[in-house]
Amino acid sequence: MEKWKQLIGERALQYGIINDPQWLDRLDESMPMWAVLELFVNFIEKQEANYNSYD
Repeated sequence: MEKWKQLIGERALQYGIINDPQWLDRLDESMPMWAVLELFVNFIEKQEANYNSYD
């Protein structure tokens, strides 16, 4: 596997984007749409939790 792909996978694991280290061996596999959507939903929820209004 290319080094850049491995680095992206490691960063995703560190940030909690993926939570299963076994994904690091499967970075070239396709993901089902529900898994992609779950990643985005989790990302948005984390961003909203950190949002503070200045109003």
